[in-house]
Amino acid sequence: MYLDTESCYRAVKSKDRRFDGVFYTAVRTTGIYCRPSCPAITPKSVNVTFYPSAAAAQQAGYRACKRCLPDATPGSPDWDVAADVAGRAMRLIADGVVERDGVGGLADRLGYSARQLNRLVTGAFGAGPLALARARRAQTARVLIETSALSFADIAFASGFASIRQFNDTVREVYGATPTELRGRRGHATTSGVLETRVGVREPFAGEELLAFLALRAVPGIEVVGPDGDPGWYERSLALPHGPGVVRVQLIGRPAGYVPCSVALADARDLAPALERTRRLLDADCDPVAVDEQLADDPVLAPLVRARPGLRVPGHVDGVELAARAVLGQQVSVAGARTLAGRLVASYGKPLELAGDHLVTHLFPDAATLASIDPAEIAMPRARGRALNAVAAALADGTVALDRSADRAEVRAALLAVPGIGPWTADYVALRALGDPDVFLPTDVGVRHAAERLGLDDPTTRSAAWTPWRSYALLHLWTMLSEREN
Repeated sequence: MYLDTESCYRAVKSKDRRFDGVFYTAVRTTGIYCRPSCPAITPKSVNVTFYPSAAAAQQAGYRACKRCLPDATPGSPDWDVAADVAGRAMRLIADGVVERDGVGGLADRLGYSARQLNRLVTGAFGAGPLALARARRAQTARVLIETSALSFADIAFASGFASIRQFNDTVREVYGATPTELRGRRGHATTSGVLETRVGVREPFAGEELLAFLALRAVPGIEVVGPDGDPGWYERSLALPHGPGVVRVQLIGRPAGYVPCSVALADARDLAPALERTRRLLDADCDPVAVDEQLADDPVLAPLVRARPGLRVPGHVDGVELAARAVLGQQVSVAGARTLAGRLVASYGKPLELAGDHLVTHLFPDAATLASIDPAEIAMPRARGRALNAVAAALADGTVALDRSADRAEVRAALLAVPGIGPWTADYVALRALGDPDVFLPTDVGVRHAAERLGLDDPTTRSAAWTPWRSYALLHLWTMLSEREN
């Protein structure tokens, strides 16, 4: 939590958007806190204090700026990629674990006592788990107030507040305004059941390339990409803590700074985890400028980075599904893996029982279902069918956890201990399910072909210079290869 005051102040003076979400500027003379790029007049250095999280600024008694909307910034890229306990805790807090299980439940998931966890998290972010969860609830509430037509009672419930009074008090304290004042003239008509909201992203954001990656791998029944007459969006089903959901994101033709999304839920309490999983899918908390600057230092990667600034590593909304699809994709083409996954969904997926005008029809089979499937019933090599059973059983009994609560190295070791799971599969899971920014797949066929075209004799040795962003270099290689083949 100890920030370099001089460096932070230089970023504030330059209005540098790269630091939005990395730290927050609190101004003692006004009692508000801002993002570093706030367009207001730069305060004097003697009047500012810097905090590593919005929760820390709020806990110190500051209100969110109404001009720069610091709550609308992406999350910190530091805790998004951090593999330490505090970073893992932050990702679980964002997924709503504190609202569902309390701080004790969060601590149990991480293998610490509540007191130890509070000390670690406070040391990293300047506020404890409860304060961070409260800030997240306030942020979700503000986005809904400003972007949806939900009543305030529904917003309070969807944001995770225990009561309307708690919701009103928190919004007034954090933003210095009532919910009615934040909504302004928008009114509060009844909702259609689909929430239209947004996910903040750092620019540049290569939405077209992200959509192409997802479209190539879209599994019938659980994923749909906009048809030719209405391109630019991606829709998928979600298995959430309290019921099913569907999210659609607009990746082409979007406003700068955020991705519009619509969310349909069986239970409004699942809004926060739905949005958090969407953030993972979009790699929304990435710092693209920092990544591109380092990768562009390599003369081989530089042309690729210039051609596709802000390229993201597509995450995933469900670790079980991603692990299963990684097994299905062993030693087959992307199209072949998609076909196998589609058959699995059609035969064992749960029909989606959710009102709304969406095109997805199923949820992906859960771990227990996958573990119980007879390998002989799957149109794939028996050994791979047994590997699917084994990894599903490990996920079902908790031997392997892909909810970002476990240490990445421990998850990789646990996956490699599962029969039929090799380094490629374990690392692909780390890349997309765990959000590891530093994964490279030297044995991948696509990587080998891309390396040949670029004249890289030894991509494994060359990739050492790309650390800690090798995952992004990997996506550049895959994207380059895919575009040339098309």
